Amino acid sequence: MGTAEFAVPALRAVASDVVLVVSQPDRPTGRGMKLSPSPVSVAAHELGLPLERPEKSRDPHFVELLRALDADILLVAAYGQLLSMPVLESAKHGGINLHGSILPRYRGAAPIQRAILEGETETGVTLMQMAKGMDTGDLIAIEKTAIDPHETYGELAARLGELAGTMASDWLERLCAGNYPRVPQDDSLATHAPKVEKAEARLSFTMTAAEAYQRFRAFTPSPGATLETSLGLVRLSEIHPAEGSGEPGTVLRPGVVAMNEGALELRFIQPEGKKRMSGVDAMNGWRLKPGDSLRANT
Repeated sequence: MGTAEFAVPALRAVASDVVLVVSQPDRPTGRGMKLSPSPVSVAAHELGLPLERPEKSRDPHFVELLRALDADILLVAAYGQLLSMPVLESAKHGGINLHGSILPRYRGAAPIQRAILEGETETGVTLMQMAKGMDTGDLIAIEKTAIDPHETYGELAARLGELAGTMASDWLERLCAGNYPRVPQDDSLATHAPKVEKAEARLSFTMTAAEAYQRFRAFTPSPGATLETSLGLVRLSEIHPAEGSGEPGTVLRPGVVAMNEGALELRFIQPEGKKRMSGVDAMNGWRLKPGDSLRANT
C-alpha cells in the first residue's frame, strides 16, 4: 500500500511476493489538472501486478477484498490515508509501515520536509508495526543516515526511499513469518510532522539567509519555494547562501540579494509568466543594478 515516489523502491524490492498493490486514485496534477496515476500505480502496471485504487480504504467491500487475500502482512509506505483497524487486521501480522523519520520524532504526513525545516543533521527510515494512532506503533528496526547541509527534500526523499526498499527486502521473510522484534515507542519523545501548506514555502526578504535556504531545501521540489519581490512572485529553482550583507532585498551584485541577515545567490528562478532562467539573466532583464531593491512594497 503506497502512493508517493518514496514507496516505489520498496514495491520493486518485494514485487515477487506481492499479491495486490493498493494506491490512491488518480489525481489532477499540473497546470491542466489532468488526471494522473500515482508513482506506485505506474510501477504496479510496469511490474504487471494487480492494482486497486479505492477512494476510501475503510470501505467495507474493499476490506472484504483484503481479507480474501489471506495476506501475511500489509506493507505500507507513504500511502496517504489513515488505515482503519479492520484494514490493518485484514492480514495475519497486520500493517507494517516504512516511515521516513527516526520515530518517535516526526510522526505524521511530512516527516522528511519537517526534518530539513527544523535543521536536523540526521534522519532515517523506521520499520514499524502499525497501530490505531498516527505512527504510534511498535518499532521493529531503524536505519539512520546523515542529512547533507545542501540536500533538498526531493534528493533526501529519493535516498530514504532506496533505504526503505533495502529494509523491505531484508526484513520481508521475518515479517511474513511474524518473527520480528517489537519495541514500544517513547511517546514523551514524539514530535509531529503535519502536512505542508503551500503558504509555508513562500520566502521573504525579512528572513535570514539561513532560514530562507533551509525553507527552500525543505520545500523543493514540492510544493516549490517562492520569493515575494517588487516584480511579483518568483519561483525558486536553485539558490545558495552567498557572501555579503545589506538592506533586505537589495541587489548586492548580479544574481545576489541581501536578506535580513546574510545573502542569497538566486542561481535559477522562474518569474511569473516566464520560463526558468538564471538569476543574473533575470536581473539583467529587469535592468537591476547593485543598490537597487527587489523588496516588495518599497
